[in-house]
Amino acid sequence: MKIIYGLRGVKRFNKATVLAIGVFDGLHVGHRSILKRAAREAKRLKLKCVVLTFYPHPMKLLHPKAPEASSLISLDHRIRLIEKLGVDALVILGFSRAIADIPAEDFARKILVGKFNVKEVCVGDNFYFGKGGYAGINELKTLGRSLGFKVNILKSIRVGRNIVSSSLIRRLITSGELGKASKLLGRRVSVLGTVIGGARLARELGYPTANLNPHHEIIPPAGVYAVLVSYRERSYEGILNIGLRPTFYSPRDRESAIEVHIFDFKEKIYGHDMEVFFIKKLRDEVTFAGKDELVKQIKKDEVMARDALKRAKANSS
Repeated sequence: MKIIYGLRGVKRFNKATVLAIGVFDGLHVGHRSILKRAAREAKRLKLKCVVLTFYPHPMKLLHPKAPEASSLISLDHRIRLIEKLGVDALVILGFSRAIADIPAEDFARKILVGKFNVKEVCVGDNFYFGKGGYAGINELKTLGRSLGFKVNILKSIRVGRNIVSSSLIRRLITSGELGKASKLLGRRVSVLGTVIGGARLARELGYPTANLNPHHEIIPPAGVYAVLVSYRERSYEGILNIGLRPTFYSPRDRESAIEVHIFDFKEKIYGHDMEVFFIKKLRDEVTFAGKDELVKQIKKDEVMARDALKRAKANSS
């Protein structure tokens, strides 16, 4: 998949395209339906499948205090997920006031047709565009008829009684309802982050951990979790702690951390990215009397984690 940052990097596509447009924050089942439709249409018509997305989230500029302004996943995470869906090119448009103020007709004429040589567009039924965000799917269809491209509108998807949305998934993850969030995502809840240096406290306990910087991704509540770790296209089992490490730090010195112990793993991975998939929460974070008591609990946690991972593997096979 070719990745292009900004419209300046887009020379008009020589081959006509099927274009999926959206923020696609979280890449949940609704977003996937849009991208999969675009990929199918491109294959059927023998055209290029291209995705146009935005970063930062438009809400960050337009309504910075809204919950949606906090991205569900990082841009790198979004790129990784899109890459798995058969897309030929991804264009990441920096969302700015200048972009927000482009009139709807100019957006369709100069960008969709002028830059992307678009023949079909795939969007969700809540798609809005153009200055003020007043133009919606009806206006896009009208412009498509006059400019020579077809518009495919994908209806919002319901899971149970809920319409799938990034904002709902965000609330479910932060409240610890990971099973429900996974159903709306169409995949396990995961966090992509970079391994950074830590205080090496866990190493002293005999359980070395990788400290993860999640780059502002939404993370589950504090606690201990059984996890799967994806690193360099290989999968590993492990146990993860999110929290303030109260056994070691006084309240004024506590800072939230994400630490993952990968079973039977000894590689040096500082500075590398890994994705952690949450399988099951084992317990809340608690304060122990000392290191010995904590080590005893970690050993119990490891047994529970291995059992949870074994059962999860059996259920998925």
